[in-house]
Order: sequence, then structure tokens, then C-alpha cells
Amino acid sequence: MVRRIQLRVSLKEESQPNILLKKTAKYLSEDENNITIKVLRKSIDARKPAIYFNYKMEVYINEEPSKKADYVFKYQDVSKAKEVHIVGFGPAGMWAALRCLELGFKPIVLERGNNVQNRRRDLKAINQDHTVNEDSNYCFGEGGAGTYSDGKLYTRSLKRGDVRRIFESLVHHGATEEILVDAHPHIGTNKLPKIVQNIRETIIEHGGEVHFNTRLTNFTVKNNKIESLQLQNGNEMKANRVILATGHSARDIYYLLNDKKISLKAKSFAMGVRVEHPQHIIDSIQYHCSGERNELLPAAAYSLVQQVKNRGVYSFCMCPGGFIVPAATAPGEVVVNGMSPSKRNNKFANSGIVVEINADEDLYKYERFGVLKGLEYQKDLERLAFTSGGRTQTAPAQRLTDFVEGKLSADLNPTSYQPGLNSAPLHSLLPKLIGGRLRQGFKAFGDKMKGYYTAEANIVGVESRTSSPVNIPRTEKLEHPEIEGLFPCGEGGGYAGGIVSAAMDGERCAEAAIAGL
Repeated sequence: MVRRIQLRVSLKEESQPNILLKKTAKYLSEDENNITIKVLRKSIDARKPAIYFNYKMEVYINEEPSKKADYVFKYQDVSKAKEVHIVGFGPAGMWAALRCLELGFKPIVLERGNNVQNRRRDLKAINQDHTVNEDSNYCFGEGGAGTYSDGKLYTRSLKRGDVRRIFESLVHHGATEEILVDAHPHIGTNKLPKIVQNIRETIIEHGGEVHFNTRLTNFTVKNNKIESLQLQNGNEMKANRVILATGHSARDIYYLLNDKKISLKAKSFAMGVRVEHPQHIIDSIQYHCSGERNELLPAAAYSLVQQVKNRGVYSFCMCPGGFIVPAATAPGEVVVNGMSPSKRNNKFANSGIVVEINADEDLYKYERFGVLKGLEYQKDLERLAFTSGGRTQTAPAQRLTDFVEGKLSADLNPTSYQPGLNSAPLHSLLPKLIGGRLRQGFKAFGDKMKGYYTAEANIVGVESRTSSPVNIPRTEKLEHPEIEGLFPCGEGGGYAGGIVSAAMDGERCAEAAIAGL
């Protein structure tokens, strides 16, 4: 017999051995020896001072759980199969390639950056030497921006594909099974590289190809059909099915498409800053505690949103126990992002706090750039951050309270941002569209989370790569309406907003590209 139940376990109870088994047996009036528990979902309820863990479970009474896997990934030998070219090896490109293997087609992946091991040298260069490799950095390289991130897997895109299938695929390639249970699962930047490497090895072992340091520079179209790809190294590849999974920062691809008069659309996006608090402040607010949080509780996170002058101001990519990192993809710009290790045990909490930018209403000064107006707006703010930061990867920053009150900070708080911070008047440098709304938003967030609005927090500029400011259109068959064989995919096309949604879109695009081959 199988029963599905929900139980609440207090923080004190959580530390007791076999507490779930004991509470389950009592709840069902069964002998502990007769039941086996399978946890389906675990979450924390910290809305009140009394903190509880919520469990959803399957309970097997007088029988054992089935050992049959819910998902079996059968990758075929595709060494001699028909080819599908995939440009970009972030989450969308990786899962597009894996899906090709399952369906019996050969993925040929072209990635502009380094493999995950060599990519570390490129990250060291930007952190320590302030040198940006335009092809291999925190955004480009094996695994894309997702590799060096928090590895957050939470998504609202539940209707776009099989979320559980993506989670199971991650477990298949080395992720812990905890991601199948946690309500807000994450992997951690220290564990993601090995998982990404395992995915690459799966692709190669089954006859697929992965080419690093291979940037797409042009492509040939004949009779409105994709015909070949031109690469930076001078090589040309014949291709008739191309999944374009280049990510939201591959600006050269947008310029290439625009120069070729291929249809694009301006898209709304968001920009702002990254705010960094000591983690203990966020813990004390969220867990109603003073001093160290209970060891059974993870570093506390938060999610905030406020409407200010008809635009959303909200937290984005919140990284508890994490680091702020330099995410520039070209010299002369400063971009910040966040990441966390699996244990989320750094002493800082950081989050993007961004303002919604309406592409139709807010960028009238950039109309001369047409569909690329949002991209040019991004670039201007990133150049401003570079200049005000000191013309290196040092980032402009301000104490949170000084930013809101309109004062230059005489000094700054300690930070996790390795290239360093430079005190700058972000309150006057940021355009009113963003800066004015951020100042009101931070005040509102301080009302919602007592202690959040504090001089112990820094704001760091700029958080500009939340999503693509350009949409590459596609039909219901996921194909570009003008170019047969071209399948815009993932965040770069404007169809995803994170690891899981990009992975699901990659699978869908693989299925679409294969249809008719």
C-alpha cells in the first residue's frame, strides 16, 4: 500500500534521528518497521519565528518502493547519423545536443569559448589582471553563463517542457539527488563544472562533436535556406539545420543578423545594480534570529518586488552565501553578476535589484538604433560603469543608504567582488529611469524587510545582463520565419530565463530541427 502525506517538522525536531520515520509512523498509526519513506519535496516555512520544515512524502506500507527509474536516458551512437549544428554550448545548446543523441541525430556543437577547465584561466585573468577575453569569460565558454553561477534550478516555466526530466538528466550527469526534492534547488558553482564536463563527454562518447574556441562569424543563406556556417578560423561547414543557442550576451550575433536584414525585434528587459549585504543580516531578517543562524538552516534568501512609477523593481538572481563576479564580455565595460558555491557558505549575500525597461516606451532616445536600441542602451550603461569604476574591472559602488540619500560614500563596506570597488555617485550617474526607481524601491524593500535598508550594504554597478534586449522571432515550429533551417533558441533568442527553461527550450528546438530531416 502506498500513501501520500504531508508533515511539518519543527526546527528542534529536525535535528532528531529518524524523526520523519517516527512522525510518519505515528501519523499513520503504523509500526515503524512496516514503512519506507520516499521524500518528494522539502521546503522551509520561516514566515514566523517558529520555523518548520514541510515534507511531501510517499509512504510504502508493507512493501518496497519501485527501483525502476522514472526517466531512462538512452543515448544512441550517432557517429554516422545526420547532422544538426548547434551554435553555443550553454544550457540550451547542451540539452539540444543531448536530445539529438536520444533521437538518433549527430550534434555538432560550436562553442566560441574554452572548455570548462581552461576557462578558469580566463576567469582568473578578468578577476586579477582585469583582462577580458571576448570569447571566454563568465558568459562564454563551456556551459555558458550557467556554469559559473549559483546553479539555481527554480523555474516558473512549467508549461514549456518537462522540468523533472531536466533535473533527472542533471542527476544522471552527476548532480546530487537533493535537487529532485528541494523546493528551491541549486547545485553550486563548485559542482557545476564537473557536471558540464560529464555532459560533454556523453556527447562525444556517442559520436557527437564539440568544438571549442570556434566562433561563428557568418552564415550563407540560399533560397531562404541556411546553407553553411563560416567560422572565425576561416573554416566553413555545410549545414542545413542550425540551432542558434548563443546566449543573451552574444551581441555580435544580433549585429550579424541585423546587418543581413534578417528579422529581429526589440524586447523589454531589466537593468539595475547588485546589492550586497553581510549574510548574517539577511539570516536575522528571514529567520527572526540574532547571532548565528541554526546550522540546519541554509543561508537565507529573499525575493522582493515593488511597483514604482508603473515599472517593476525587483530582485533578480539572488545568491545567498555567494560572490559578486565580473561578467563583462568585452574590454571597456563593467558588468556584475552573482554566483554561489553549493554550501552557500560565503559571508555575503548578493542580489541583482533591477528595473523593468519597456522597449516600446522607455528608449525613445535610442530609436535611431532600431531593433538594437535596448542593446545600445545596455552598452552605454556598461561603459559608464567602466569609466566611473576607474577604467579597469573595478566596479563603481556606493553604500546603500548613501545611494538612496544622494550622497557620495566616503568609504565602502567589505565586498566579495574580487577586482575591487571604487566609490562613485551612482545616484547621479544612473539614468533617472533606473536610478530614481531604484531609490524608491530600496526604501520600500526596507519597509518589507526590517534591517534590509542599511549602511552595511553596498550597491555595485551595473547589473545589465538579466535577459536579452533582442528577440529573434520564430514560428510555431520554432524556426525563423524567414530562414528555413535556423532555430533561435534559449536566452539568446529571448525564449528562456535560466538554466532549466533554457534546457527545456534546447530540447524542443532539437525536436523541431530534426523534424523533416
